Amino acid sequence: MKPILRAVRLTKVYESEGVRTPALQGVDLEVMPGEFTAIAGPSGSGKSTLLHLLGCLDKPTAGETWLGERRTDQLDPISRAHLRLREIGFVFQSYNLIPVLTVLENAAFVLELQGVPKKVRLQKAMAALEALGIADLAHRRPNQLSGGQQQRVAVARALAAEPRVVLADEPTANLDSKTGLALIELMKKLNAERGITFLFSTHDPRLLEHVKRIVRLEDGRIVADERVGAA
Repeated sequence: MKPILRAVRLTKVYESEGVRTPALQGVDLEVMPGEFTAIAGPSGSGKSTLLHLLGCLDKPTAGETWLGERRTDQLDPISRAHLRLREIGFVFQSYNLIPVLTVLENAAFVLELQGVPKKVRLQKAMAALEALGIADLAHRRPNQLSGGQQQRVAVARALAAEPRVVLADEPTANLDSKTGLALIELMKKLNAERGITFLFSTHDPRLLEHVKRIVRLEDGRIVADERVGAA
């Protein structure tokens, strides 16, 4: 089996007013299909930067990123956007829902960008909402939802397009303990039943108790890579 995501000597340096700030320093990482993995570390350790680079949201200063057998850091912006649209699902801690759209329309949004016919995309979006237990909220708008409900819509949007991998940046950061645990259990179920690869950034100990692998970052470097065997 070959990795679905791979970073090779990955380096990212941000520059502002002549000051260079290294965010990642020579990171090597492989994620296999079907893994349920957390990237853990304190604020500023490079977790979100690593996700953004692997998800083609940004380009590295040096090193390589791969999705399957395709090297992604060398792609032009249009090709990277196409890859994100077709093969990667994103879940952000700020949810990034579109306020003027209903829950169903938000869940179908990526499919609409893909050009999927309206009837088909709404069917797929509704199926995703049903899988997440929020089909009854389909015609509400984001401002009518709790934080946990909004995060479930964000997950539904990511899953409706059936991506190869889901990248989640601090998915439980804005949720209370009960809602956060419910979301974790839900994503574990989707991982187990559908074989979806999940890669999270987190410093939430609740999430770390449920993953199968923990990659620990400090100052832009991997300092530990543990197989923890969570069910």
